[in-house]
Amino acid sequence: MYNINQTFFSASPLEQFEIIPLIPLELFGLNMSLTNASIFLILSVALSIFWSTLVIYKNKLVPGNWQSVKEIFYDTTLTLVKDNLGKKGYRYFPFIFTLFTIILYCNLIGMVPYSFTVTSHIAFTFGLALAIYIGINIIGFRTHGIKFFTIFLPKGVPLFIVPLVVAIEFVSYVVKVFTISIRLFANMTSGHTLLKIIAGFVWTMISIGGVFVYLQIIPLVLLLALVGLEIGIALLQAYVFTLLTCIYLNDVLEMH
Repeated sequence: MYNINQTFFSASPLEQFEIIPLIPLELFGLNMSLTNASIFLILSVALSIFWSTLVIYKNKLVPGNWQSVKEIFYDTTLTLVKDNLGKKGYRYFPFIFTLFTIILYCNLIGMVPYSFTVTSHIAFTFGLALAIYIGINIIGFRTHGIKFFTIFLPKGVPLFIVPLVVAIEFVSYVVKVFTISIRLFANMTSGHTLLKIIAGFVWTMISIGGVFVYLQIIPLVLLLALVGLEIGIALLQAYVFTLLTCIYLNDVLEMH
């Protein structure tokens, strides 16, 4: 029994991020297999819809615990939209709230042992960020037309440095899609990797036995503290991703 457990917990901490095809499927030469990542993403969306439906169905004047939590998330997102977009952002509130909720669920479900953290993969975070980025630019073009390109040329720039300023502004504008995706991916990956390492260390000390059983209390306390910290990071990263989305959307609407 000791050898099996030791082998299990001595595995690489990065194995938890491996994408495994569960239902192989190929369509028109494309790999459309149902993987653990897609299943947990579907689960996150389903739980988000279920929770919202449950809260609406049992909506009361005096809210219960679940309704209170949902209202906190709702108010937080609404405040986020108000502070960064103003009244013009109300039309985008359903999208912003949905984005926040799904990312939050993906992060929190990843905290469950033997589950899968969808947001720990750059393919997902970059794909999501790119889709949002394209949508924001479409909104900018629809709002300002050809004047949208003036976002790359601040007012009052001397003529002889215009090419340099345009190049810098263009690069800084394009890099936004990378910063917003890498931030979420890096935080979730590093946090879960650290948890796996500490958990493996605690289990190894318990398996050895003897005086090490008492020494494992220290890393065990550290592990519990890291779990609490990681839950906080899961909430914070969902908030930060949504906040940056609101800021980028406001930039194309106000042409800052």
